[in-house]
Amino acid sequence: MTQERFDIFLTCPPGLESALASELAENGFAKCRPGQGGVTIKGGWSDVWRANLQIRGATRVLAVVDQFKTQHLNSLAQHARQTPWQTLFHPGTPVKVEATCRKSRIYHDGAAAERVSDAIARTALAEISDDADMTVRVRIDHDEVTLSLDTSGEPLHKRGYKQAVAKAPLRETLAALVLREIGYDGRAPLLDPMCGSGTFVIEAAQLAAGLAPGRARSFAFERLATFDRNAFMTLRNQPPHARSQAICLGFDRDPGAIRMSGENAERAEVSDLTQFSEGALKDLARPDGAPGWVVTNPPYGARIGDKSAVFSAYKAFGEVMRERFSGWRAALITTDDKMAKATGLAFDTISAPIDHGGLKIRIYVTGALK
Repeated sequence: MTQERFDIFLTCPPGLESALASELAENGFAKCRPGQGGVTIKGGWSDVWRANLQIRGATRVLAVVDQFKTQHLNSLAQHARQTPWQTLFHPGTPVKVEATCRKSRIYHDGAAAERVSDAIARTALAEISDDADMTVRVRIDHDEVTLSLDTSGEPLHKRGYKQAVAKAPLRETLAALVLREIGYDGRAPLLDPMCGSGTFVIEAAQLAAGLAPGRARSFAFERLATFDRNAFMTLRNQPPHARSQAICLGFDRDPGAIRMSGENAERAEVSDLTQFSEGALKDLARPDGAPGWVVTNPPYGARIGDKSAVFSAYKAFGEVMRERFSGWRAALITTDDKMAKATGLAFDTISAPIDHGGLKIRIYVTGALK
């Protein structure tokens, strides 16, 4: 599969597949097919590199190496030995294999992984190791086998700039998809009144600045035999295409969170497009200039300590929005419909449930506030 086009599967939280498909289409990727937990596109290795480097919402980028149907372990082993692993791995490359079996005659994950591991070791002379950074994923679903190579390595929310995080941080990839889902395009101001370590603010600023989300990190595909470093560096060194100079603002009552946010923004190269200030929600003032978006990730689920205090925070958020943010739009994510209703805000749209760390969250979005 060194030259031809093949299936590439980009994973995301279930419930946000359409948002990821929209981002891929906007970035020129062809034949985007949303499915459960991600989007499939067709492409070659340069598309794999570009997707890892430029797509904000994907959790991982999987290159589909082979697909076939089988009901027996011996047949799985035979097919896997015919897969061109030797074109992918340099001899001695550490590789681990992970398998999941669902509603199939082959039902033992470990046995399936063992057969594929043996095929890779024999044909590519790779070193099979549970500690390897390079992962081959075996998925057997209703006797349909998909062999995929995880080209990302570490999950793509690890952008390479966030060394400091607040309690229960929002993942950057989820924040990017939430922003796309609500219609934020980087051309308007954005404010997060409970910003934590600044994820929404920094993601919005990077979008406005046109900075590639993966520019400061490495990827597993850089260790593959298919990798062309010169071609990738040409891609990585392309100048950014800024959308606006809109300022993105973060507020939090925790001085430690404000310090962390500022440090993260500086490492992310968007300190000139961001401002972070310490303050209580009740003291939040409307920024000067044109209306924009208020987007926040207030406490919910396991982050709730004193539930009555949290309800008070949601109520205060709604009061501040109605009293001071006429013309702005507001969006929040939470697991609890009652908490969203405690804001007293009228929501134009409420998203379908989205899987987030074992919780089901929804995005609540207002129209322009009166």
